[in-house]
Amino acid sequence: MVSTNESTDASEAPSADDQNSAGTGTTNRQIPSFLVIGVLSTLFYLGLYVVARMVVDPQVANLIALAVSAVANTAANRRFTFGITGSEGALRHQLQGAVAFVIGLALSSGVLALLDLAAPHASKVVEVGGLIVANGLATVVRFLLMKVWVFKK
Repeated sequence: MVSTNESTDASEAPSADDQNSAGTGTTNRQIPSFLVIGVLSTLFYLGLYVVARMVVDPQVANLIALAVSAVANTAANRRFTFGITGSEGALRHQLQGAVAFVIGLALSSGVLALLDLAAPHASKVVEVGGLIVANGLATVVRFLLMKVWVFKK
């Protein structure tokens, strides 16, 4: 049986705020979960980047790390931030999440390219710092896309 985010238990019925995905109550509940998942995803991404960076150039390391972490991030936010369980719609959500991935990839790749132009011999610590800034910007875009498009109710 496929589970959905619909509750059959009256004690778990959504509040008036929760019934509208744009409602303040829902957003206030979603933000802490999104932030925890975002921090964990960023640490995962940075770890993957640092490991990949040992054997490939910065752009390839970024692509690998971001692709792997984006799939995990979308799946975790689907379940924990937006309360969607089961496999129904999972592929569509991942494909829509790919838009957020492309935006994040453009931001992080842009930072790495600018860094290469401005400081061609920058340390890996400086690279990671630039990626943290790019990831922060991408996170805001990712939340908005997920809230109003990918996981809208």
